[in-house]
Amino acid sequence: MRQSGPLTWVEQAPGTYDGMAPESGSGYWAVTRHADVSTISKSSKDWSNAENGAIIRFSEGMLREQVEMQRVIMLNQDAPEHPTTRQIVSRAFTPRSINELEDLMRQRAEKIVRDAVERGSGDFVEEVAAELPLQAIADLIGVPMEDRFKLFDWSNQMLASDDPDYPGDPDVAAAEILGYAMTMAAERQANPRDDLITRLLNAHKGERGLTDDEFGYFVILLAVAGNETTRNAISHGMNAFLDNPEQWELWKAERPATMVDEVVRWGTPVTVFQRTAVHDVEVGGVTVAKGQRVGLFYASANFDESVFEDPFRFDITRDPNPQLGFGGHGAHYCLGANLARQEIRVIFDALADHAPGILKEREPRRLRHSWINGLKDLPVRYA
Repeated sequence: MRQSGPLTWVEQAPGTYDGMAPESGSGYWAVTRHADVSTISKSSKDWSNAENGAIIRFSEGMLREQVEMQRVIMLNQDAPEHPTTRQIVSRAFTPRSINELEDLMRQRAEKIVRDAVERGSGDFVEEVAAELPLQAIADLIGVPMEDRFKLFDWSNQMLASDDPDYPGDPDVAAAEILGYAMTMAAERQANPRDDLITRLLNAHKGERGLTDDEFGYFVILLAVAGNETTRNAISHGMNAFLDNPEQWELWKAERPATMVDEVVRWGTPVTVFQRTAVHDVEVGGVTVAKGQRVGLFYASANFDESVFEDPFRFDITRDPNPQLGFGGHGAHYCLGANLARQEIRVIFDALADHAPGILKEREPRRLRHSWINGLKDLPVRYA
């Protein structure tokens, strides 16, 4: 697609575009080139997240009202709601807040890896890759550590509709997270503390706080955007290291700072999000009509031969590396990118220090999903 044309029309199967606005049609334009994905990501005045949401395909029977209800989630908002919500939520992700977590994250990463090594072998995805993001979210929003596995199970179930190996109902799982978060919010409203939840819920420097509903949906967003994505970046990164042992030796010896961006590029945990044209927009000489949808294929953009030399080579010294794995730049650039970078760096530092002889026991199983590039497991042995 990258080589044959700037845009490609993709006709979707009946049912998979249920809930989309009628004028968006029965398909979308696939945007696969790095330059076009980057340009659209930066152009909020031409493209809407709110009209049809960011998710490109729903389960059959999705209602228009259900899509419109999802606009309470920051990912599915346009201005003026989006910058207002983002400004409030950004209190959790200031550089100072993330820097203050560094020592704690390193301690947690080392314990996670040492515990895995003690077991001798196991599933890298669940025991290592998933564990640090879960603990980071628990630390950030005050979830008791013993409850982090609830978030793990609920987030898995929220992505269950495409993969038969994951039981559960995504709507029920989302309701569980929402109910749990709103209970936390109500408790903080009644008994404020000096913690992030209280700061997010209360007015601050002239900004309003999140409502209980908004906080609940923020936790849903964190459970997927802050857990699934970083988990899968770490999983794909480890799998790439195991498939490219010379890169693992290089990481152990030199620890190049460029490693993180290459892991994110290679794994691209979110393969695609969509936008809807606010008016007729020209992209690469093709006119996208008002109301039509475009799919921003980050997974394609991150392997664009015109931008990345030898893109199918995993190279942790790649520089420059303008990867779009955090959603491209612009209003919807990943708010937790700095935290994700920190988590990826400290977990691979810990693995190099405490599990230098890690080996793959078999190939991982891939998640069947419409927009998450996930690994369900990665069995490893710690030599």
